[in-house]
Amino acid sequence: MNFANSQSLFRRAAAVIPGGIPGHTTPAATVPGSVPYFAAEGRGCRYRDVDGNDFIDFMGGYGPLVLGYHHPEVEAAATAARARGAVFNHPTSLMVELAEKLTSLIDFADWAVFGKNGADLTTWSIMVAREVTGRPKILKIRGAYHGTAAWCTPGHGGLIPEDRAHIHDFPFNDVPALEALFAQHHGQVAGLILTPFHHPAFADSQLPTPEFVAACNRLCQQHGALQILDDVRCGFRLSTDGSHSVYGYKPDLAVYCKALANGHPISACVGRTAHKAAASRVFLTGSYWNDPAPMAAALATLDIIVRDNIPARLTALGERFVTGFLSLGEKHGLPLVASGPPAMPYVRVGDDPSFMRTQQLCAAAVAHGVFLHPHHNWFISAAHAEADIDEALHRLDRAIHQLKSLHR
Repeated sequence: MNFANSQSLFRRAAAVIPGGIPGHTTPAATVPGSVPYFAAEGRGCRYRDVDGNDFIDFMGGYGPLVLGYHHPEVEAAATAARARGAVFNHPTSLMVELAEKLTSLIDFADWAVFGKNGADLTTWSIMVAREVTGRPKILKIRGAYHGTAAWCTPGHGGLIPEDRAHIHDFPFNDVPALEALFAQHHGQVAGLILTPFHHPAFADSQLPTPEFVAACNRLCQQHGALQILDDVRCGFRLSTDGSHSVYGYKPDLAVYCKALANGHPISACVGRTAHKAAASRVFLTGSYWNDPAPMAAALATLDIIVRDNIPARLTALGERFVTGFLSLGEKHGLPLVASGPPAMPYVRVGDDPSFMRTQQLCAAAVAHGVFLHPHHNWFISAAHAEADIDEALHRLDRAIHQLKSLHR
């Protein structure tokens, strides 16, 4: 598979953009030289890169494309809103309609606000927790991703110790460690922020234990701290009403983004009436945050997710994909390990601490037209039909056979 145009564009980008392609889409985070660097177009569950290579996609823009590329109903709604204008001096009625939609879907939500990225509102949510409680400390899961602000970025540049002086982390599912932090910082904890399940890069996903969920609920209530659910990656993929209902969390605030508008830029934070006044005192704005087109896209996307019970579809398709993938590993004598819920699976080569073999597997998959990421969980979309899953597995069969042949 040829990536000459991708690599030429990257050289041009590197001359005028720090790092060439910054952030999570950088080639350095995948398998440089073995994957496309630039995309051209997409439809459904497939996309084409700038070299004309076509892929069955299992990343979906790192999560937003829950319904697939260029969904006709979503795009029609966004186009109709855009035709009336963009970024007026004021919000449109779509903002009110979307807030009403979210508060009707999510059982604990009494209000909603909107931003553009998950990071906008995870950061705002911890400020709300501090405003509600008058306390400085925030507890978080070690290795969890909550965005790019200084308090949580996985990067290292540009940080000073004060950025994280009041941020304290602990291992996922570790109840004694969480209890110890609440005890150590008694009366100082404003909030606990966590993802519904743990989906770190360069590691298996971990589902929460019932004991851990119960401890999060109990300790936040006991200590008067707000529970903040970062549902940016999982929201509306695991359940039509937010992921807290799947695992039993009782959040005070929850943040949504990726699947909210099927690729259109918008995020939301919802919360309880008890914290509404405090939330109104924490400044929140952006020049483009009231743009009506993404709000129209979000309304259409949410309607489709509920109407077609998309989470159930994603689960069924994901189970078909993961079961088939693991069977291929057995067939070829390649030990594979799967983790995470079926709608958001991650499969890697077993006994591979360096991830070198997993990188080789994903590079081989890409060479056969199946886009997989070696270090990040994957995403099933509603645009995948059973035939697409089966075609992807057929291609992976050939990819694994070729990979095994190279190592004989």
